[in-house]
Amino acid sequence: MKKIPSFQVDHERLKRGVYVSRQDRVGDDVVTTFDVRMKEPNREPALSPSAIHTIEHLAATFLRNHPVWADRVVYWGPMGCLTGNYLLLRGDLTSEDILPLVRETFEFIAQFEGEVPGQSPHDCGNYLLMNLPMARWEARKYLDEVLNVATEENLHYPA
Repeated sequence: MKKIPSFQVDHERLKRGVYVSRQDRVGDDVVTTFDVRMKEPNREPALSPSAIHTIEHLAATFLRNHPVWADRVVYWGPMGCLTGNYLLLRGDLTSEDILPLVRETFEFIAQFEGEVPGQSPHDCGNYLLMNLPMARWEARKYLDEVLNVATEENLHYPA
């Protein structure tokens, strides 16, 4: 079987950041998939399931309600390896194009107080698997250590 492109990224050299993972044509549109990598793969502990689940609920809600980007959001969700998330947006976009949006999203998460959207047995299939304090901590860490000081190595996959 042919190895898919995301398994061809050198995860031993991959830093935390925001990367274009792939671009696909869907009808007349381009959909850009972003790798929103919060942890260095295999070099630091993965995100806890409860933290990344909370991040998913908050980011998806924020993005789908964003005054500028909402109509371009296709999907936000966690990676199976728990080292980050995927963001799919309609448009031929670069990491530099969306860095301000990702910063805004994680600032929202880092400052969020109150009931997590969708955290009820009616709205979510595993509503008890949430940890808002840890999600906020992880969001602040990612903002301070990566998003607010991003360089080329945080925006483009290693060659």
